[in-house]
Amino acid sequence: MDKTTVQLLCPECTKDWQTAPGELPESADMFHCPNCHASRRMAEFMRTDRDLQTLKQLG
Repeated sequence: MDKTTVQLLCPECTKDWQTAPGELPESADMFHCPNCHASRRMAEFMRTDRDLQTLKQLG
């Protein structure tokens, strides 16, 4: 079975990475970039709309 992941992209430093949606906060909650520590809503770190939908469904 494949593990579902979402792709993230920091709007500040452009660091990109992927992780399991269950390891992330809700889309409206604050999230801090592990690279530059920018703070924004989790939804703003989602690379695509599909990633955001996956987070909302599986997170």
